Amino acid sequence: MTTTIPNPAASPVTRLASGRIFNFSAGPGCLPEPVLQQIQADTVNIRGSGVGILEHSHRGKVFDAVLAEAFADFKAIANLPANYHVLFLTGGATSQNFMIPMNLKPHAQPADYITTGYWAEKSLEHARAFGAAHEAGTSKDKNHSYIPADAALKFSANPAYVHYCSNNTIYGTEWHELDASGKNTWRHRAPAVPAGVPLVCDASSDIYSRPFDFSKHALVYAGAQKNLGAAGTTVVVIRDDLLGKTPADRDGQPRTIPWMLNYTTFAKDESRPNTPPVFAIYICGLVFKWIRSHAAGSKSALEALAEYNQRKAKHIYDVIDASSFYKGHAHPSARSLMNITFKCPAPELDDLFCKEAGKAGFDALKGHRSTGGMRASAYNAMPEAGCKALADFMREFERTKG
Repeated sequence: MTTTIPNPAASPVTRLASGRIFNFSAGPGCLPEPVLQQIQADTVNIRGSGVGILEHSHRGKVFDAVLAEAFADFKAIANLPANYHVLFLTGGATSQNFMIPMNLKPHAQPADYITTGYWAEKSLEHARAFGAAHEAGTSKDKNHSYIPADAALKFSANPAYVHYCSNNTIYGTEWHELDASGKNTWRHRAPAVPAGVPLVCDASSDIYSRPFDFSKHALVYAGAQKNLGAAGTTVVVIRDDLLGKTPADRDGQPRTIPWMLNYTTFAKDESRPNTPPVFAIYICGLVFKWIRSHAAGSKSALEALAEYNQRKAKHIYDVIDASSFYKGHAHPSARSLMNITFKCPAPELDDLFCKEAGKAGFDALKGHRSTGGMRASAYNAMPEAGCKALADFMREFERTKG
């Protein structure tokens, strides 16, 4: 429930009934309010134990249950095949930029990267520290405003793996299936890679926003702080045949992989070779339960969330499409459901938009420096009311400033 906003551009701060404003931050993103309320209670006393979650031993019975439920709920949401492990790691998704080639890529064998944004480019840059790495496709020629077609991808003769980023937070593009007319269906599309080549996906900013076929992938990773929980842990889903590898280093000998950077270590010890990020994993577990609660009738939780996220994004994209004042960055065929990027006619109007939006209760709308303009991040936990209220604000801002 929200307060009535007769004139969004001039109104006092928009607040939810709880007193919270609408947080459109690209990350960390907003969390579901029921999750925040449960965290409040469990910080003092979790599950009647008399001890708060921040104080519990990572080897104790309470956290045993929290971790087991988090694993089980994640797998249930994903409909994950039995031959995959789920790992909770630290270091953010950025640490996967070096852990992946370190664990999977022989020095002399190339790895292929499809660069559709800043983070995919960073992944390629880190991979080159471990030998040959090849850019198999890119969208940089048009400032990452589109997703390359499969026909445009040029793979190496024998890549160790192919890496892509399913959603590009900065530029507001996402991998989608297109219909026969080239229209966006909003369904996830994985790039078509050579048979037998492992496919690796950075799904940090759109994981669990819609159905996703893990079985097409050998490794999927996601920082938790956008759609899965709070900053502090990174979820890695890895196919069992990739565990235990010791790729050849530059001298041709098996690479020595530090114990705490080896996926096998975490798979064997169920993510507890040392003290894990207990609080971050606990929050993920609550978010997984919240996600599962969206299942209704014959619809899975992810099918229901996909429809919800499409409705949310439509409120904002409809304003952009009906306007000569706002201009979206992403091509319509590649528009992201999670990160909606747009500009006003002039940079000074962008600055004014963000300033007035902040006063009206819309937080963190300023776009990344590489794109400018605005970015509205509508992750799973952003209520539809927030997107609708922002759309109303956009219309009023255009009316008064256009």
